[in-house]
Amino acid sequence: MSEDPKASWLLLIHQIPPDPAYLRVKIGRRLQRVGAVALKNSVYVLPATAATREDFHWIAKEVEDGGGEATVCEARFVSEQDARQITARFREARTADYAAVAEEARGLAAELTGAIGEAQRAQGRKDSQRLRRRLAEVTALDFHGAPGRPEAEAVLLGLEGHLRLREGAMSATQTAGETAESRLAAYQGRTWVTRADVHVDRMASAWLIRRFVDPEAKFRFVAPEHHALAAGEIRFDMFEAEFTHEGDACSFEVLMRRLGLGAPGLAPLAELIHDLDLKDGKYDRPETEGLGLMLKGIVTAHARDEERLARSGALLDDLYEAFRSDAR
Repeated sequence: MSEDPKASWLLLIHQIPPDPAYLRVKIGRRLQRVGAVALKNSVYVLPATAATREDFHWIAKEVEDGGGEATVCEARFVSEQDARQITARFREARTADYAAVAEEARGLAAELTGAIGEAQRAQGRKDSQRLRRRLAEVTALDFHGAPGRPEAEAVLLGLEGHLRLREGAMSATQTAGETAESRLAAYQGRTWVTRADVHVDRMASAWLIRRFVDPEAKFRFVAPEHHALAAGEIRFDMFEAEFTHEGDACSFEVLMRRLGLGAPGLAPLAELIHDLDLKDGKYDRPETEGLGLMLKGIVTAHARDEERLARSGALLDDLYEAFRSDAR
């Protein structure tokens, strides 16, 4: 969601009686659970959506049932500065939530060092599952793409991988194999979010995800300044994404490296995507211009992003098979 002062916001204006004392605590927890932030002492704000409107109306009813007064209204900020300030409050709140998840995951991982028993492993599994649910809850309330989610996701994945490694004795080969499978399993059944109007890196990254990570992966295409992540979604090749450019590596290369994708034939394909996306001539492969021309044709001929993924996916499938054949 943007910081456009014309964007709509919902305000909950309420007054809670001193008795019963628990009501103030109850309402405070409910407001925190739906991701609202305080505009003033008794005025809370949320972006205006069907879901947040329902949340505020339920909370208003609870206030009124407890003997208080509550009003829900829709408003717009007059100035862009006011919109930026309230957006910053949402981002700060979710950044703190992500940091709390990461900190607890690090602490749990530190406790699971050395020899541990089955009871401790079982508790570790429960704790990691609880943190996974908590991270999904925070992500669902992250209306403005707060920083911190990639770090929390990485730390939690590390904890989950560490727990799997503790599950019984296995050979070094078995351990390595399960680690790779576990790493990919954590990214299956997800929806992958990226910028609309996909081009080279996003088309190739989507192909990589469907070919090597999750054949049933779903994709959602958004305007970078107007999106809110839902639970189970992962961003790629966009600002503050979990997988995006790192240093001089394009998103395709980052996905390969961080997910441990090293199938024969992928390396030359990554070199082509790198040069087409970053235009730095780093690898200067002879196939670069031809692939670039074909991908340009797909973009020109097909306006819908899903159509572009389907067409480029078939092209990259065939090109990958050619490179894989050469690598044998």
